[in-house]
Amino acid sequence: MLKRLFAEFIGTFWLVLGGCGSAVLAAKFPEVGIGLVGVSLAFGLSVLTMAYAVGGISGGHFNPAVTFGLWAGGRFPAADIVPYVVVQLIGATAAAAVLFLIASGGPDFDVGAGFAANGFGAHSPGGFSMNAALVSEIVMTFGFLIVILGATDKRAPAALAPLAIGLALTLIHLISIPVTNTSVNPARSTSQALFVGGWALQQLWLFWLAPIAGALAAGLVYRLRLLGQEAEPAVQEARDPRAVAAE
Repeated sequence: MLKRLFAEFIGTFWLVLGGCGSAVLAAKFPEVGIGLVGVSLAFGLSVLTMAYAVGGISGGHFNPAVTFGLWAGGRFPAADIVPYVVVQLIGATAAAAVLFLIASGGPDFDVGAGFAANGFGAHSPGGFSMNAALVSEIVMTFGFLIVILGATDKRAPAALAPLAIGLALTLIHLISIPVTNTSVNPARSTSQALFVGGWALQQLWLFWLAPIAGALAAGLVYRLRLLGQEAEPAVQEARDPRAVAAE
């Protein structure tokens, strides 16, 4: 378990540092800014690379919503949910702290400007409402979990699962950055909100509620055998999603 938790810590750290770091440091860099497409790719590449690197150890969740969704789909034991979520939060917060130290060394840094935090209404990049943000986060997380569950189905090519998952996360960001700055990951949202404070903490509830709701719905779809093959009667660590890449 200690190895699995450390792998989750490292993977979540890398995901937040890579994704949010690209948004804070590189998205609008003069003349060579990577923009929305670059930030979307950074999130996808972050999860893809760590899924291959440590997915064989922990299953490569890096996201509380993924953990809850896999539990709902019969792929993860309930007893392991709390330790996984705790280390995901610690890893994400550690990454945000490193990013803050780097970003604060630059000119004109203002953590209150957003620090890649998620928001709705006046704090949505495109000014989208709370209802729009809620629907977006539920649907995007639902789709993300469907990809994860499908890509790690026994009938899917095991070695390609991280690639499909990374590309799905890229697509999700391409769609929804204008709406909420894209969460689909409560740990990622929490880590940035802790540094921004104020409005980001006040709106954080949505970025826990919506992703977990979407993930649970996707897990239920698989549990009811509406997609994929029958749920396995017993959770097996070797078949943890994204661990299949190491088989």
